Amino acid sequence: MEFAIQLIIILICLFYGARKGGIALGLLGGIGLVILVFVFHLKPGKPPVDVMLVIIAVVAASATLQASGGLDVMLQIAEKLLRRNPKYVSIVAPFVTCTLTILCGTGHVVYTILPIIYDVAIKNNIRPERPMAASSIGAQMGIIASPVSVAVVSLVAMLGNFTFNGKHLEFLDLLAITIPSTLLGILAIGIFSWFRGKDLDKDETFQAFIAVPEKPSLRVRGHGHAAG
Repeated sequence: MEFAIQLIIILICLFYGARKGGIALGLLGGIGLVILVFVFHLKPGKPPVDVMLVIIAVVAASATLQASGGLDVMLQIAEKLLRRNPKYVSIVAPFVTCTLTILCGTGHVVYTILPIIYDVAIKNNIRPERPMAASSIGAQMGIIASPVSVAVVSLVAMLGNFTFNGKHLEFLDLLAITIPSTLLGILAIGIFSWFRGKDLDKDETFQAFIAVPEKPSLRVRGHGHAAG
């Protein structure tokens, strides 16, 4: 019963902090911790210094990549790859966004490439929702396969003290699992998206939307002549 009360207090602090956003999330999380320590007399644990240092290193590396212009170069290469294979954009696009996430360690790079994916799809009579939906999912899946993502590094640091079949989980061991599974999952998403919905030339709703009605001739009031 006491554990349930403690869990409810923490969840209330987190949800309320998430609604307020910004620094409120951290402050309310700290308030929940104070309640657990001084009201329920729980012993505070040691701060995860290793994980914190790893996160700092990853964030610094990502910021350096963006400040040096490396991210712009990768986006240019991605755009060329997409425009060279427009018919297969539903499969190529999620692999592109996943690769960018693996290299950068964050899925936010997908925001820059989405307009390009839309442009390639709409110009080749492909439903934009096919490659764009798959690309968004692929970008997030790439996080678990990125050696510079906070999620992967933190997981390795947290599981470092556990043994699996008498062996400690190492960095390469985790990537040997996540990278192949991520690529296979993205391939499945791309194939599924390829056949999702009707093609634009067969979609009556889309064709009616882009149809341009004939404009009636304008006539000047009081005169029987059409306006030039």
